[in-house]
Amino acid sequence: MATQIDEQTVGIGSPLSRVDGKLKVTGGARYAAEHPVAGLLYGVVVSSAIARGRITKLHLDAARAAPGVVEVVSHLNRPHIAWFDSAYQDEVAPPGSPFRAFYDDKILFSGQPIALVVAETFEDARHAAGLVQAEYAIEPHETDFTKSPEFQPKKTRSNFVKPKDRGDAAKAYAAAPNRVDVSYHLSTEHHNPMEMHASTVQWHGDGSITVYDKTQGSQNVQAYLVGIFGFSKKDVRVKNPFVGGGFGSGLRPQYQVYLATMAARMLKRSVRVVLTRQQMFTFTHRSECNHDIRLGANDDGALQSLYSKAVTPTSRFENYMETIATWGGQMYACDNAEMDWALTAVDTYTPGDMRAPGAATGVTLFEMALDELSYEVGIDPLALRLKNYTDKDAMAGIPYTSKALREAYQEGADAFGWDGRSAAPRSMRDGNELVGWGMATGMWDAMFMKTAVRARLTANGHLEVATASSDIGTGTYTVMTQVAAGALGLPVEQVSALLGDSDLPASPIEGGSWTAASVGAAVQVACEAVQVKLAKAASKVDGNPLRGAGVDDLRFEKGRMILAADPSKSVGYGEAMSAAGLSEIKVEEGVSPSPLEQLGELTGINQKAKNTHSAVFAEVKVDEELGVVRVTRVVCAVAAGRIVNPKTARSQILGGVVMGIGMALHEETMMDHRLGRFMNHNFAEYHIPAHADVQDIGVIFVDEPDSEVSPLGIKGLGEIGIVGTAAAIGNAIFHATGKRVRSLPITIDKLLD
Repeated sequence: MATQIDEQTVGIGSPLSRVDGKLKVTGGARYAAEHPVAGLLYGVVVSSAIARGRITKLHLDAARAAPGVVEVVSHLNRPHIAWFDSAYQDEVAPPGSPFRAFYDDKILFSGQPIALVVAETFEDARHAAGLVQAEYAIEPHETDFTKSPEFQPKKTRSNFVKPKDRGDAAKAYAAAPNRVDVSYHLSTEHHNPMEMHASTVQWHGDGSITVYDKTQGSQNVQAYLVGIFGFSKKDVRVKNPFVGGGFGSGLRPQYQVYLATMAARMLKRSVRVVLTRQQMFTFTHRSECNHDIRLGANDDGALQSLYSKAVTPTSRFENYMETIATWGGQMYACDNAEMDWALTAVDTYTPGDMRAPGAATGVTLFEMALDELSYEVGIDPLALRLKNYTDKDAMAGIPYTSKALREAYQEGADAFGWDGRSAAPRSMRDGNELVGWGMATGMWDAMFMKTAVRARLTANGHLEVATASSDIGTGTYTVMTQVAAGALGLPVEQVSALLGDSDLPASPIEGGSWTAASVGAAVQVACEAVQVKLAKAASKVDGNPLRGAGVDDLRFEKGRMILAADPSKSVGYGEAMSAAGLSEIKVEEGVSPSPLEQLGELTGINQKAKNTHSAVFAEVKVDEELGVVRVTRVVCAVAAGRIVNPKTARSQILGGVVMGIGMALHEETMMDHRLGRFMNHNFAEYHIPAHADVQDIGVIFVDEPDSEVSPLGIKGLGEIGIVGTAAAIGNAIFHATGKRVRSLPITIDKLLD
């Protein structure tokens, strides 16, 4: 339907400030552990001290006798829970047998919850939790994934892309005049959002519950709890109107919501469980990875051979895998490519998706190896990438819906001043600091998911749009408001967005950078349905100034339907609704991928590739004596379709770049393999970038119209900012120092070694 949008004032393209910003900065936004509930009990989790074995005895008497304690829940007294694995497999669960807390006496990983102390106050629960003692039969564990055998499970995740080889990579590599054969390593990383995982389960007298959960998918958690505990769907309502960051840690229901619900059902009381920062390190995390890469090229830089193999760990009870090894084979033209992958099983919790899963690892490590090839050939790193540029997904052999990466290279290089780079390592300096310039390519998927939205327009001109989707800080409230305001030509002050509630229209979990594209399109379609009803109602107005006009003949602006051919003729929304006897217009509409796209998802045979791209340029300064690295400049040029809001979009890229700085220089979860435990489980020892680590970050959005990727041409921005950033920094460090560090993060000890 024809919709006129004033992109300078409302709607798509306007740099609107976050509509939820005031609530957040004034403390009005309530998070999972902040909702007031009468008669609330508090649960504190007791964690296992071993990595593998079984509990032989739990000493609970002292805890039960402690002041304020109502109950201590464990495998010894838990209520009935579901038997089959299928009940525990949430929307994004990998193949395997999901973890079930308190199911039996077995210990599967260090930090596993073994008891929940429930008391009248948090302080009482915390005190009593310290009185719980456990005896164990300890079994040998293995947490070093390099010491476990490699395997490929028969069943893979639905979104896992299996490599497709082409040509003869080994033969072409042997014949190539320029070769690189390297192994790269990425350390384990933990998500660490600001808000810790928490759940407040409100018990109602009729046996129903309302769950306020730190999650990226309210309906995913609802289905999970219904399946495990035997509730009817109507008796479980999950709400997450505000989420203090996720980065993928809230994609799956975590054990605190399971335990809080178990205790509430058992005691028929409302229960809140909040994990400690230390306990945040006991579940999902980005996989450690070893990535072997071999590249062969002609003297002009043209790739002749590409080999890529990634090995990552998974838990012993689920087979978690990421698409890591294929990215280089997709991004660059090369007739001979072989890509491989493997898992090894270790005694930890199952890894999970963390911002740009697979790409943040695979693209980063491949782009660092490609930088090595540029020096081996003696060609500028940017020129090497342009030499091997392809307008097709080189692995699938299909064209992109759009790919403005050449423009991103050009605009990013111009803004950064790449032409001024001195080619030789250690040839640029500023006083006692060595200066390095590096660059890398970024790539991520542009996905579109089935989503429904309800739109409700009242006679006083207020529009409400609602969906179950989540806003984890990415700006979904603002996207919904902008699209709706533009579609019906209303001031943003007259539009409100509702989300984060399982009772609202169906929406997938928030992740994968698909939310803006999917929810935005659903909002647009719902508002267009409102347009139809408004136009019909206008026919009831006395004299009907719009007689004979269809929706396509009208402009919807400033609360009025205006005849495009004669702007002097118009009808106000309220006037039309009053004439038709309507107090409100209410519709629910949905969007989904086309049948051809859905067939491609099922068969793995897609007609076109849908991706976002970026060109990242980084400057570092390295103290020659101390090895201290400062990232002084980053320019990230992004090709990501239509930009809904340049202000919040820039913020998304800034956040991704900062996480890329963390990946390059700071973030590393260290395991004591003797204990099978992550040791630096706090913000004092798990380092993340501080303000002093973040300096000048420039963000460029390249014009990239795309009518095929999604109905509004939106591609999504949550992930692309991190992809390639760590590689650009690592490559800049080599340019500055002449020392190639192949293990991330690049810490001082590795530079001084």
